[in-house]
Amino acid sequence: MKREHVQDRKEQIRKALELSYFTIQRAPDAIFWIDMEGRIHRVNEAACRLLGYSRGELTGMEAYKLYREENDEIWRKRWTEFEKQKIFTFESCMFTKDGHPLPVEVSRNYFEFEGKKFTCSFVRDITERKRSEESLKNALTEVEQLKNQLEKENLYLQDEIKLTHNFEEIISRDDGFKKVLAEVEQVAATEATVLILGETGTGKELIARAIHNISSRRDRPLVKVNCAAIPANLIESELFGHEKGAFTGAFARKIGRFELASGGTIFLDEIGDLSMDLQAKLLRVLQDGEFERVGSSSTIKVDVRVLAATNRDLDRALEIGTFREDLYYRLSVFPIRIPPLRDRRDDIPILLTHFIKRYATKTGKRIEKIPQKVVDSLQAYHWPGNVRELENVIERAVIISKGNKLELGRWFPRKDTPSEKRDMATLEDMERAHILKVLELTGWRVSGERGAAKILGINPNTLVSRLKKLNIHR
Repeated sequence: MKREHVQDRKEQIRKALELSYFTIQRAPDAIFWIDMEGRIHRVNEAACRLLGYSRGELTGMEAYKLYREENDEIWRKRWTEFEKQKIFTFESCMFTKDGHPLPVEVSRNYFEFEGKKFTCSFVRDITERKRSEESLKNALTEVEQLKNQLEKENLYLQDEIKLTHNFEEIISRDDGFKKVLAEVEQVAATEATVLILGETGTGKELIARAIHNISSRRDRPLVKVNCAAIPANLIESELFGHEKGAFTGAFARKIGRFELASGGTIFLDEIGDLSMDLQAKLLRVLQDGEFERVGSSSTIKVDVRVLAATNRDLDRALEIGTFREDLYYRLSVFPIRIPPLRDRRDDIPILLTHFIKRYATKTGKRIEKIPQKVVDSLQAYHWPGNVRELENVIERAVIISKGNKLELGRWFPRKDTPSEKRDMATLEDMERAHILKVLELTGWRVSGERGAAKILGINPNTLVSRLKKLNIHR
């Protein structure tokens, strides 16, 4: 009976071992038995399929050779951790027989068998999981970028809500200005680039906002950039954005105004103050609708309508070479010239009434009488600062008025005007214009008896230096 019992026990053990072996061979995960020296003692079929090796090739191989970031020294350090933790799980990258990288999750279990130390490693291919994680990461990055853009757009929209001026507040009964408003209505319905010309304080931004507000892009933001107010070394970053680390102080990626305005409108105020280098980059955006952030080689395409404005004489700038001719023609698809206030003096009384109401409400005063001599005095003034100057004068008058009658106080018109001063060319401008005229006469010949240097009475090398300094090109 005892012999039969022993035989039954052996048979049970044999069947259990066969079942275990069958289960291990059919397991979906790759299984490796590895000794403390790092050699592989046994593998299952899944391990062979996963890595492309035969069972004979894997048996006896150092396991750490399947991981390119591991070596014998790293294996010995990890073995110490195996003995302490017993179960060790980590993610790594194995390499197949043909050198293909394979992201895997490894669970190693430490055990002792017949006096020897082993780990049993269960290896799972996580390629799909990593791909899903990467897709999710990219999606989250895109969502974060959209969130940041929406936040920035919201800030701009909040600024727009705070502004008190809009198309309905353009006040005028002057026939010349009514023609301007008619032009605004004509061009607003199109996608044409508009160049708004006029002296400072005439309301160029007001006209730009009016064009945007009645255009098909009115539900998208109107992004404004004052090209004269931003330092020359920052204007490119402000317009086109920059990547993290693009320059000192660029601690994070920044979205530029053009990218922010995509789908909407960008208003470039004081466009005549842009450098020649920036003018070339702006020309590319107008022509192709694309640009690169500072510090990046990736091209960004945008759909932006451009409205530009300047109080400078661009014809004069073209003549002296400070404004690109190709950019000028690209911007002035539809030029709108705003007349100065001195050419629309009939508007002064109604503007006067409008500003009195505004600032009387703000100051809590009640101004009911406007002396005729006040109106006459305001109409006789030349208004170099135009509507903006008039508004400032009325605000001050409301503040100092003691009763219900408007008092101008100690306000005296200036005799000289900024516009008159602006018409006086600088010495450098005069020199540039004179040299250009002589070069045209000589067919751009610099030296020789019939050259420009001879006529100007200077050395040809000196003339070449002056051409470089004055940025004069044929």
